[in-house]
Amino acid sequence: MSQGKIVGAAIVSHHPGLFQTKEFRVHSGDGEDSDLIAGFGRVRQKIEDSGADTVIVFDTHWFTTGCHLVDAGAHYKGTYLSDEMPWYLHGQHYDYKGAPELARLCAEIAEQEGVIAKAIDEPSMARHYATVNIANALVKDEQLMSVGSCQTAATENYLEMGEVIGKAIRASGRSVVLLASGALSHKFRNINAIPPHPRIYHPDNISSAHNRESDYRAIELLSQGHHRKIIENFDQQYRQLPWEAWGAHYLQMIGAMGGVNCTAKGTALSAYENAHGTGNIHMWFDI
Repeated sequence: MSQGKIVGAAIVSHHPGLFQTKEFRVHSGDGEDSDLIAGFGRVRQKIEDSGADTVIVFDTHWFTTGCHLVDAGAHYKGTYLSDEMPWYLHGQHYDYKGAPELARLCAEIAEQEGVIAKAIDEPSMARHYATVNIANALVKDEQLMSVGSCQTAATENYLEMGEVIGKAIRASGRSVVLLASGALSHKFRNINAIPPHPRIYHPDNISSAHNRESDYRAIELLSQGHHRKIIENFDQQYRQLPWEAWGAHYLQMIGAMGGVNCTAKGTALSAYENAHGTGNIHMWFDI
């Protein structure tokens, strides 16, 4: 078996507004659609060009406790209803192939490395829209494995789990794209807050100027491949905002790519946009 490899990676937005009707999105955009929609097409083209046979989604809505989890199911099909916002995100049909062999390999390597992780194969386990939305927007024939966000993990634990996943990929013989499914700053506006800009996606509608400027600085560092700077300052800066799921999606992704030694430069494949106060972007990293 040839050595497996990571052939691409991206931070991608999954926010529910992107999965409403085009008419609704354009109305919310003051006459113009979200650029994240066109960005999905740009990301998909990158995935196709990479030759990937497998996609790993780092899911910022699959919260786990006391253990890193990877999804070892062979196939998932159904209709998704969000219990968070059932009036808004519902009727999402999904049908995708899992990657159980890779999941089990992750669990084996985690045990060898002393990292607390398990592979879970339970068909009745709930799906989360950070995976479902990305599966529908970006995955075609590739196998898909979801990775959870352990809420009892620290920054270094996410990096360790990412390193485990990177080792599993290399041992697997697969060509893998990593997708960190979630926002940068993730502070919602108050329920009664009135967005200052009529285009709901406009960055002026981010929850605070502080978070918006922090996101802009992070995007610049990502574009330059300065992952070491982001990681070294993560607890003091980005976990405090916080990034979605305390940055579990980004940290596990970058851990698989070498952690502080990763220098992959990011290319923005969408505009930076607001979603109910949170900072969203699609950003691709060539390997």
